[in-house]
Amino acid sequence: MDLMSQIQIRIDEETKKSAKKVLEGMGIDMSTAVKVYLKQIIIHQGIPFKLVTENGLTPEEEKSILRASKEAATGKNVTKSMKAKEALDYLKRL
Repeated sequence: MDLMSQIQIRIDEETKKSAKKVLEGMGIDMSTAVKVYLKQIIIHQGIPFKLVTENGLTPEEEKSILRASKEAATGKNVTKSMKAKEALDYLKRL
């Protein structure tokens, strides 16, 4: 017989309500969703999906874009201006 254990988490009310609504639409409850998630962590030996920011980017991608933006603002690593055909040819070579 399997021994059962309990876990307790704290989450803000809005996140809980939003997640519950999504899960209900899928036909599963919060407890089942957490069990599925934990099983997937075991199967994948880590988080079973790509972690992204609110912008849909990985933290590394977001940092890279912010760094490039800062460099562009200061004139570093900026490509010279090109005509449309030159730009297309340049992009094809990448």
